[in-house]
Amino acid sequence: MIKGHATAQAAADYAQRFPALLEHFRPMLGIPASSIGLGTYLGNHDDRDDEAYAQALEAALLGGINVIDTAINYRFQRSERVIGKVLARLVDNSSIARAQVLIATKGGFVPFERDPFGEMEARFIRARLIAPDDLVESCHCIAPAFLDAMIEASRQNLGLETIDVYYLHNPEMQLAAIERPEFICRMRSAFELLEGKVADGRIGVYGTATWNAYRVAPQSPDYLSLEEMVRLAREVGGSSHHFKVIQLPYNLAMAEALQFANQPVGGRALAVLQAARELEVKVCVSATVLQGRLTQGLPVGLRAAFPGMKSDAQRAIQFVRSTPGVNVALVGMKSAAHVRENLETAARSPMSPQEFAALVSA
Repeated sequence: MIKGHATAQAAADYAQRFPALLEHFRPMLGIPASSIGLGTYLGNHDDRDDEAYAQALEAALLGGINVIDTAINYRFQRSERVIGKVLARLVDNSSIARAQVLIATKGGFVPFERDPFGEMEARFIRARLIAPDDLVESCHCIAPAFLDAMIEASRQNLGLETIDVYYLHNPEMQLAAIERPEFICRMRSAFELLEGKVADGRIGVYGTATWNAYRVAPQSPDYLSLEEMVRLAREVGGSSHHFKVIQLPYNLAMAEALQFANQPVGGRALAVLQAARELEVKVCVSATVLQGRLTQGLPVGLRAAFPGMKSDAQRAIQFVRSTPGVNVALVGMKSAAHVRENLETAARSPMSPQEFAALVSA
């Protein structure tokens, strides 16, 4: 395993390698993090897509992207493994240092190698990693024994002694099968496990990666209160708890994180981006280009708000990375060409607060 974790000095040294991209790096978790991160969700579980991701990862890490996001269930664990291989090669030949890169992964969905039905019983039930009552929708579990095993599996896949950010993956799925008081008990147990993993150096910080939970109305069955999650972390880990990051979708077509005041904080109703700032939680945004659907066909009037941008993909990325409260805009990239195109956005200054406010009000 590669020892170490992302550090402030090493990441600052990395940022200095790219003088044309200095406005691209911004503080997150105490380190300079690229405003665009590489996501690894989409694709086939085959050698061809492994190679495509490998080329994109190398182009990203050598081109100015030092935030890589994945999950153990992405592409039957192959996304984690290709990240591990590329990172090991680049560290071994001194192209980058481990401490210059922030790696995030997730656990919650049951991962398989190839046969979900055959593997569930053999790998998880009989091994007592999952009790039948812990499994939701036949695919989701946040029981401590399961998460413990998933963290170790991700460490092996990635080849890393320490995972910088570990997310509970769509924990709101649990609410499809259990009542909210039981859900809070399960989250407490998960947080206790994760605080222990921070203490023994397996992970750096933790958080929640969600789809609906932070964007829907409080009366929705799958709603989560960020204030409640932070309070729970404080109860488990004290004032120095390590619940430090959330991930949720936000883009030109899904603006709830900016505009929907559904999060109570200190008696006020705030949108989740503002709530995160108040609660000192960092935000990584998923679905920046809505899985490719915002890369073409934006209205002409909207395109005019992004002078100098050559493509709708660049415009969509610029909108997200210019949003106050967003630390990293994650973009799925499976080719070096897409990496280079997206890094052209990073070479430009984000929209000014006045430009962004005018766009949103319009």
